[in-house]
Amino acid sequence: MWINAAFTTGSALAASGWLLLASGDRWPRAQLVWASTVVPLLLAAAYAAIFPALYVVAPGGFGSLDEVLALLNADRRIALAAWFHYLAFDLLVGSFITKEARALGIAAPWRIPALTLTFLFGPAGWLWFRAQVLLRGRADRLPRA
Repeated sequence: MWINAAFTTGSALAASGWLLLASGDRWPRAQLVWASTVVPLLLAAAYAAIFPALYVVAPGGFGSLDEVLALLNADRRIALAAWFHYLAFDLLVGSFITKEARALGIAAPWRIPALTLTFLFGPAGWLWFRAQVLLRGRADRLPRA
C-alpha cells in the first residue's frame, strides 16, 4: 500500500537529515542544505498534498483533545500527514539548533544531546539547547521578541 511506502520513505528522508546534522562539522554546506532545507521541503510538500483534502471530509478537528484524536484516528492518510508534520518541524528545529550552535562556536559533541532530544521529544531538545546557550553565557545571542 502506498501509505506504508510513503511512511518508510518519509522516515528515511528525515533520518538522512538527522544523521547529517548529528555528524558534526565534517560535511560541506551542500549536505547541510539537504538536511535543513531540501528534506523539510519534501516532507512539507507531502504533508500539504495529503492533509488538506482529507481534513475537509474527516471527522474531528483541533478544538479539543477528543476532536484531535478523532481526526488522527479517522484515516491512515491523516496519521501519515501528521507524521510528516512532526518529521518536518522537528528537523527544522534541529537544523536551527545546528546552525545557531555552529555560529556560537558550540562543538558538535555538545550539540548531540540537544539534537537527540529534539529528534525524540521535539520541544524538549529545543529547551535543552536554549538552557545550554544560557549556561554558556551567551544569553545576549538569544532571539529578541
